[in-house]
Amino acid sequence: MPALALLSAALVVVFEQLVEWKYGPAGIVGLLLLTVGIKAKSPAVSSAGAVVLALLMTRPVP
Repeated sequence: MPALALLSAALVVVFEQLVEWKYGPAGIVGLLLLTVGIKAKSPAVSSAGAVVLALLMTRPVP
């Protein structure tokens, strides 16, 4: 079980770094809002995070 927890934590860190590298600080804010909203069972906060991430993903590529 500790190996599974370690692997899960490593995947989360890699995913967060990927989001920050690709979408910058706004991506981290969106991911944070989405995560906090899901854990707190707050639809408004999780929806705000999802909207931020969706806007970042649909912006035009320079």
